[in-house]
Amino acid sequence: MIAVIATATGLGLGAASLGLGLGATEAFLFGVGVSVALVPEGILPTVTLSLARGAQLMAGHQALVRRLDAVETLGATTFICTDKTGTLTQNRMNVVEVITPSGRATVHGSGYEPRAEISGDDDAQRAAGTAALHALRCVTGRVHEVDGTWTASGDPMEAALHALALRTGVDTGDPGDRCAYTAERRRSSALTDGVVSVLGAPESVLAVCSATPERVSADLARLADAGLRVLAVAVGHWDRAADPAMEQDLTLVGLLALQDPPRDDVADALSTCRRAGIRVAMITGDHPRTGAAIGRQIGLLGPDGVVVDGSDLPPDDEALAAVVDRPDGVVVARAAPADKLRIARALQGRGHVVAMTGDGVNDAPALREADVGVAMGASGSDVAREAADMVLLDDHFATIVTAIELGRATFLNVRRFLTYHLSDNVAELTPFAAWALTGGELPLAIGVLQVLALDIGTDMLPALALGAEPARREVMAGPARRRIVDRAVVLRAFLVLGATEAVLALVAFTLVLRAGGWSWGDVPSGALLATASGTAFAAISLGQMANAFACRSALHPVWRMNPLGNRLLLAAVAAEVVLLLVFLGVPWMRDLLGGGWPSTFGWALAALAVPGVLLADGASKALVRRRSWQPDPAPAEPVRPAAGQAG
Repeated sequence: MIAVIATATGLGLGAASLGLGLGATEAFLFGVGVSVALVPEGILPTVTLSLARGAQLMAGHQALVRRLDAVETLGATTFICTDKTGTLTQNRMNVVEVITPSGRATVHGSGYEPRAEISGDDDAQRAAGTAALHALRCVTGRVHEVDGTWTASGDPMEAALHALALRTGVDTGDPGDRCAYTAERRRSSALTDGVVSVLGAPESVLAVCSATPERVSADLARLADAGLRVLAVAVGHWDRAADPAMEQDLTLVGLLALQDPPRDDVADALSTCRRAGIRVAMITGDHPRTGAAIGRQIGLLGPDGVVVDGSDLPPDDEALAAVVDRPDGVVVARAAPADKLRIARALQGRGHVVAMTGDGVNDAPALREADVGVAMGASGSDVAREAADMVLLDDHFATIVTAIELGRATFLNVRRFLTYHLSDNVAELTPFAAWALTGGELPLAIGVLQVLALDIGTDMLPALALGAEPARREVMAGPARRRIVDRAVVLRAFLVLGATEAVLALVAFTLVLRAGGWSWGDVPSGALLATASGTAFAAISLGQMANAFACRSALHPVWRMNPLGNRLLLAAVAAEVVLLLVFLGVPWMRDLLGGGWPSTFGWALAALAVPGVLLADGASKALVRRRSWQPDPAPAEPVRPAAGQAG
């Protein structure tokens, strides 16, 4: 798009210059110069390297980005739909209570250790063992001792059931023939010697029981309100081959309450989301009371937060978005994978950039639909990881927030070096415009090859260094910017930084000509024109060096920033100085480019570009702060002190 605009502008202005009286050769040269000046040749590699560096930093924080463009999308995220288990919680399941018809048994154990203290009367403890045995038959997860530590193999919830069976001393035995869990049934079952064992969500299991004990509802409410995940276990009889049809006329043998503590850093991460204007919804298969308890415990649900059952979600997408899109958080409980897909579409229709987490095979459609699909690397399926844009290697919710922070920082860096490039384009284009508009009365200050030397030679390294600007604390303060090029970028690049560079370069060029005896409309000697052209080239280059430091922040003036905050930029500007001296000082190089070594007077004029750009930048930032009623900012410090860190 930029190339098309540059070419069209060059052709249009070249044709217009013919009407101003320029010859065909001069008009062609003017058109080429305009096109070359407008094309930011270094923007493609700069953007690519900035995104790649952002992806590298995310990988260092346990977030593996599978597509580079997801780095930018992460920075624009406005809504996170997250799972509960393993993402907001530690995914270290532990059965802490068993409710049976014979009474309640409380389990005091640590992790997946097979030894624990179980309190309760003898009948309740025996009944707890029976419930553990039938639950274990329905799952495949197990615990194993590795180097003296008991760890989960398979699903952590299923491993917790195996640990309970070991703690109660029951013989795990042969599991028999299993009917695996499905999202539609929300239960699994096994057939062993004619005995049917069923495990699943309490509502699902109780629905196929022949009778429901009196206190089940009260027990379920109490356990769910404590933030515990509850599973129901029932038994029955079947004299045919294993089939889901055997899950009927069952007898409830127990409720298993599992504890999964929240992650330590999730509350801080959610607080950061609120400051950043990012809304969060918990989408879980747990009971609504359990989801609500965890949501309030970690700070996801505010005073006006809502809890909605998946079965109660509105069928209309607009109404669904209105239910989910709440500033105080929402918990969608008993949600199916299809609900995730509908929620992602509904929120996108409301204008949100949605990040969706998932770990199962059935989550793949929702992960593909979301703007950023986030799969679990530690516990997720291969299908989910393949469908996702980003994989969390540690499954932490806080890692998503860190990735968004780095994405925002990368997005801002793209704006920084785009502002830098556009400013340079204005300074490069203005000499051609001045030459054409004066009908050649003012000689051409710089040539096409000098423009290329500025774009590809002196400007490339500072632009790359701006792509590695460290993130600052304000990056997560307020909503994310959604557009890279907006009114603020255009005004700053064209009317402040670029215009200042252009004016100073043309003034320096003209004064050097005048000092050499040139008068308006005269044709200067070749030596004088080369000296003046070298002065203009040096002024633009030095102005761009100052511009590089000015572009480090859109709010803070240079003198209120840490000069060592981006050491890569210091090295890049030092290299730019060396290249400037090479371009102007090496005889064959300056002959090739068309400029000459500036006089002492010329160097003094060119050097004025540095304070000129910095003062113009500082004045414009002060005006912006005054108009927005912002106080004079404190010195901007990076969030992370490492030199050269992207952000």
